[in-house]
Amino acid sequence: MQSTISTDQPPDFPPLHPQLIQELRAAVADLQDADPWAGLVRFISLGGLTLGMTILTWKTDHISLFILGAIATSLVYAFWLICNHDATHRRLTGWEWFDILMPRLISWPMLWPVGTYNQLHRLHHGWNGIDLRDPERVQWTTVEYLAAPAWQRWYIRHQWPIDILIFGGIGLIVRTFSQGIKQQNNAPHLRQQMLIDVVGIIGTQAAIFGIVALQMLSVWQYLLFWIVLERGIGIIVQTRDHLEHYGLWQQTTSYQITQLYACRNLTTPQWVNWLMGGLPYHSVHHAFPKIAYRRLPEAFQRIQAVLFRHQLPPLPTSLGYIATSLHLSGQTSLILASLTPHAIASLDTTNLNASNLDATN
Repeated sequence: MQSTISTDQPPDFPPLHPQLIQELRAAVADLQDADPWAGLVRFISLGGLTLGMTILTWKTDHISLFILGAIATSLVYAFWLICNHDATHRRLTGWEWFDILMPRLISWPMLWPVGTYNQLHRLHHGWNGIDLRDPERVQWTTVEYLAAPAWQRWYIRHQWPIDILIFGGIGLIVRTFSQGIKQQNNAPHLRQQMLIDVVGIIGTQAAIFGIVALQMLSVWQYLLFWIVLERGIGIIVQTRDHLEHYGLWQQTTSYQITQLYACRNLTTPQWVNWLMGGLPYHSVHHAFPKIAYRRLPEAFQRIQAVLFRHQLPPLPTSLGYIATSLHLSGQTSLILASLTPHAIASLDTTNLNASNLDATN
């Protein structure tokens, strides 16, 4: 079944009032302090649960129970790793040493280059909706789609299930290292962080295999455990990555307004917001990244009130992670990009004729 193809359709904005940005900043000015104890409780709770489930999983003698335990562990581990996002902004605890060290200790066992991600994430915050070089952009442009060979266009039309269910965690790792190499000249510390990640990952894996050998555990069982973790973590994190911005690429005359409308917010229960570290309120986070995750729901309401007073559209909001994922995975949304003479000359006319791309907007 072929997905529907369309291009992003940004809302029509009335002229922005000169005082709008000042009002938005004033509305959330008292919400931007770090909340160290809340972040620490979240990190320790998820970490303790992950380690406890790991121990219980390894105590079972039945392979079926071992796999089920690994699946359950992967779900909790994924939310533990999502704490790294707050740490990137120094808003997990606000303690510099903790927010730098702890993400590495929990990421390297899964080969996740968290230091590299930290540098790329800074570029993402500056370029989202503005610069197509954004290292976290998962959405393709009309130019990229039309210039792609047939197999790649098929992948773009089925990107969601392929990225989430097939590429998973390994896909995220490869993409992060690839973007790290590509963006070296745009972030001065990228080379250093990539080297630290490589050395840290190798050292961590050597230590883990040493423990497996000393405890006379099965290497194959460890590899099975790791693969199950990678699958579960990959599904959750890939889904989150795709939901945050897909179909919302747009640029306005204001950086903060661009961030507010080029991000997706999700209506979720409070416990989901806790697990995701406030990321369901992604517009607010992008516009004001210093706000701690516990204060994002309140900031969201305040910002909505300011936008309403200025007769601006409400922030993009969808209902829940699962429902929104199922909806978006059935359609292909492309960023409407201009066709330069060079791009037109390089296009395969067969691709142009075969595509049912609706790029008239």
